[in-house]
Amino acid sequence: MAESILAAAAAVVFICLAVAFWDSNRFVKVVYEIKSEKITRPCRLVLLADLHNKSFGKGNKKLLAAIDGTAPDGILVAGDMLTAVGGADFGHALSLMEKLAARYRIYYGMGNHEYRLGLYPEDFPGMYDSYMSGLKRAGIDPLINETVYLPECNIAVCGAQIDRAYFRHFRRRPMEPSYLSKLLGTPDREAFQLLIAHNPVYFDAYAEWGADLVVSGHVHGGIMRLPVLGGVLSPALTLFPKYDGGMFTNDKSTMILSRGLSSHTPPVRVFNPGELIVIDLKPEK
Repeated sequence: MAESILAAAAAVVFICLAVAFWDSNRFVKVVYEIKSEKITRPCRLVLLADLHNKSFGKGNKKLLAAIDGTAPDGILVAGDMLTAVGGADFGHALSLMEKLAARYRIYYGMGNHEYRLGLYPEDFPGMYDSYMSGLKRAGIDPLINETVYLPECNIAVCGAQIDRAYFRHFRRRPMEPSYLSKLLGTPDREAFQLLIAHNPVYFDAYAEWGADLVVSGHVHGGIMRLPVLGGVLSPALTLFPKYDGGMFTNDKSTMILSRGLSSHTPPVRVFNPGELIVIDLKPEK
């Protein structure tokens, strides 16, 4: 009996390890369609989040091929393309951004890892300046609490960089009602407001601010996914987070939450492959 239990336990562990290796080195494509009377022309955008300097094939050729295959009009980046660890390499992330910028318009929203590099330069000597300079050379200007307007589609893309205090572990810090307006200004209600906001926990505040569509990442799908229960653990170290991946609605606002392309600390994913998200924005007929 004991031998049977041990054999079964060993089989479960082996299966989990095999799945973790498989899921940590692949991604799936997920397509969403959003319609709005504010949108004047169809627009296809690819959403990337939480790459954490991962490379899918040499030079990220698998990821690049998948992106090219969708023929997007632009790329949304929801942050954490690298990992804030002293002396860590970000070559794969920067190389991917350079290659994409040569093909597409990039709308880069900052994640907590990019933000941390700039906030504590003494802990990450030269990393923030080097990475940001690389983006600039590639023609990418991150949207740090800034908005760009796409007149042909009547879409305003805004990137929110909220304070690190809103990324605390274990508990959610309340966000004052006026915080986003002070940070981002008042949105034009006539334009379709697309907000890149790395942390999905504050979806209610983003909706109240006036976002028609929020794109987020950060949660990595909960690292491990279980049937019915969904994602197991968030980066804030809370179990079974409410927002773990997929599409959510709040009154007239929608949030598309990427499960990310990779992970870190621990750098594993179980029953939870990375996601390459395609968003088709269309006029409401």
